[in-house]
Amino acid sequence: MELLELMRTRHSIRSYTDAPVSEEDITKILQAGMLSASGKGIRPWEFIVVTDKDVLQKMSDCRAGSVKMLKEAACAIVVVGNEDASDVWIEDCSAVMSNMHLMAHALGLGSCWVQGRLRKAEDGRDTEAFVRDILGYPENCKLQAILTVGVPNEEKAPYELDKLPMKKVHYGKF
Repeated sequence: MELLELMRTRHSIRSYTDAPVSEEDITKILQAGMLSASGKGIRPWEFIVVTDKDVLQKMSDCRAGSVKMLKEAACAIVVVGNEDASDVWIEDCSAVMSNMHLMAHALGLGSCWVQGRLRKAEDGRDTEAFVRDILGYPENCKLQAILTVGVPNEEKAPYELDKLPMKKVHYGKF
């Protein structure tokens, strides 16, 4: 599939079937993340792959509001950045999330970016502290986001290129 078409048809998917996601597909998604651009090639990211349904259930309370799709997901990929390694870990980890999101779609899977940084859990703690308590990553690793992955249980219409807000594009100056 052409890249622009892949982007046009990718949506956040919040409903999944019970079907598993293969280890091969998870590996491809992780490889896509690792191929992301990184400031000075530092790659300050670490990934935690979660497939245990009990852990996914616990993680579903990591955000106040609407991340219950973690319970339905076959897999979650938690992306943390080592803040000691790079001052642009947030940007680098965002690029990782975007690449993995696109790869999941290219494989016919659904995914959703669950923002973790600067968010609160159902119990009022920071989402980062909540997830760290479950997964045990070190203090110098900061939560960027969680990518839920699964076989989609919903379909969404592709974006229409002629409806993109091109008035947001400025040439030469604002």
